[in-house]
Amino acid sequence: MFLLARAVTYATLFIGLALVFLPRQVLTWSGIVAPATFGLAQIAGLFVATLGAALAIWCVMTFVVVGRGTPAPFDPPRALVTRGPYRVVRNPMYIGAAMALAGAALYYQSWPLLGYTAGFLLITHLFVVGYEEPTLRRMFGAAYEEYCARVRRWVPRRP
Repeated sequence: MFLLARAVTYATLFIGLALVFLPRQVLTWSGIVAPATFGLAQIAGLFVATLGAALAIWCVMTFVVVGRGTPAPFDPPRALVTRGPYRVVRNPMYIGAAMALAGAALYYQSWPLLGYTAGFLLITHLFVVGYEEPTLRRMFGAAYEEYCARVRRWVPRRP
């Protein structure tokens, strides 16, 4: 139970900062407000954002249940997580977060928020390549190497 509480706390802090507070600042800075009408862009944006959020939540729960850890780099899973969405792609949590951001950009029809999403993806990629992957190689060795050989970093393989 304590593990779940830690994971929810860390995920909430990350979501609050990277997916709510900073995007809100981008919208405020660019002068974009909620759309006056609710049209196709808003429906599509909500759909994409909801899928992204659901994927991210699934990933957090997979880290807790399978990995016995949290998404936070300072409190990582104790076991290599290769189940759930991690069977298909190595970084589904970041993909889910980016989908949520892209959905918000579509909802607000905001180019600056789309730019923030691109920046998020770039920073995430650099973090994954520069920190996460070397750390996972040290922690899990051959098991992680085999996982990398079978599952791509960002784009699922065709069946």
